[in-house]
Amino acid sequence: MAILNNINRDNLPHLVRYSSLFASTRLHTFLVWLRARWWGISLGRHCFFYGQPLFYRHPGSRIAVGERCRFRSSRGSNLIGLNRPCQISTITGGASVRIGDDCGFSGTVIGCALNVTLGDHVRCGANTLITDTDWHTDDKRAGENAAVVIGSHVWLGVDVMVLKGVTIGDNTVVGAGSIVTRSLPENVYAAGVPAVVVGENRTTKHR
Repeated sequence: MAILNNINRDNLPHLVRYSSLFASTRLHTFLVWLRARWWGISLGRHCFFYGQPLFYRHPGSRIAVGERCRFRSSRGSNLIGLNRPCQISTITGGASVRIGDDCGFSGTVIGCALNVTLGDHVRCGANTLITDTDWHTDDKRAGENAAVVIGSHVWLGVDVMVLKGVTIGDNTVVGAGSIVTRSLPENVYAAGVPAVVVGENRTTKHR
């Protein structure tokens, strides 16, 4: 880093923070790998963890995370502000969470009773929620579980909720604070409560 060649009072706090974050990330990543092994969760190579996420895998279910994924759970790891750690859970036998390569999560909660699938290069902004269930299965008002499929190169903004039965197409961007209750096509911008298509996304997919 060029900044290391000119350490001064202006950049010193930044360097101290960066060094602390770097060191703590290595420790957290090691501990998470141990926890994932204990819970029977498959983690791809070169995944990194800022703070400690919460994992719960129901017996008979599967959680698989691809390579080079990043999980931000500590409050200071994302300056936009996190109100919780990342959490991935399966709550029934046979449930399956599959996450592709190069995905990023910040205070993201994924709750699965059936099937939740994310493609590659998915970005989940601070405090996002993805779930395929109404959770309160003992309540007669709860509906059937329904799978969630999120394509590759999808970007979910801050505080987005993706609810059961939704498919989001590749290269779609969902605006901050949106609640996705119906499927969205690929290559669009969507926003609102409930989220609707508001424009076409013609940007090139990141590789």
